[in-house]
Amino acid sequence: MGFFTDTSVCIGCKACEVACKEWNLVPEDGLSLTGMSYDNTGALGASTWRHVAFVEQPTGRASRSTDLGMPGMGPPPDATPPAGPGQETESGEGGVRWLMSSDVCKHCTHAACLDVCPTGSLFRTEFGTVVVQEDICNGCGYCVPACPYGVIDIRPGDGRAFKCTLCYDRIGEGMTPACAQACPTESIQYGELDELRERAGRRLGQLQEQGADGARLYGADPDDGVGGDGAFFLLLDEPEVYGLPPDPVVTTRDLGSMWRHVGAAAGALVGLGVASFLGRRR
Repeated sequence: MGFFTDTSVCIGCKACEVACKEWNLVPEDGLSLTGMSYDNTGALGASTWRHVAFVEQPTGRASRSTDLGMPGMGPPPDATPPAGPGQETESGEGGVRWLMSSDVCKHCTHAACLDVCPTGSLFRTEFGTVVVQEDICNGCGYCVPACPYGVIDIRPGDGRAFKCTLCYDRIGEGMTPACAQACPTESIQYGELDELRERAGRRLGQLQEQGADGARLYGADPDDGVGGDGAFFLLLDEPEVYGLPPDPVVTTRDLGSMWRHVGAAAGALVGLGVASFLGRRR
């Protein structure tokens, strides 16, 4: 099971952030002004399991509306279209395009955080998602640099790691995760990954037919560097624009060969020590 987030219909309402915090009892954060538009949380973290990014792009082109099928975003007659995902509005000499996206843990198929966790706090659920058991986490922090997306973090004042659980308690009861349940435009969609990927492919085709040349799927390819994401996205621009790595890879991909080299080196040192000892005895 997983998420498909269609950023072309995200309106930046933050209902997903609020629903996530309320259901999972995540502490408040992002209450101070950041100077980054309405993006008060800034990034994913131990107390931000859903993060709505606001990206303001100067287009340098004359004002025009690019309707990408967003609910309620059609401009009224003789009016300047409102700023929104995939739309441009007049701003000074050029135009401005707003891109919005609700980011979340990717629940990687090959999850490096699982490889490095020494206590078994991180585990793969029966739904294919990755969950932190906070009562087992010892706060070592190994998972933090292991995550290629920078999702996991240690909560200040607590010392343990936290991240999205894809509402493990809800989906175990046949319920929809809180963020997807609260999303008014169905930008966040929950379901079986195979079906979601098919749906995403159809939506991508629709956008491209409408002239959205920059539209692309991110994290939907099972052959990518992490084996595909359990939470993938339809983006309207390059991943870097949204703060996402363009080519994520499993950070522990060389761990096996590293341990083999360490073992070989240790064996060689033991051999040299034994040979030296025997030589001295002679």
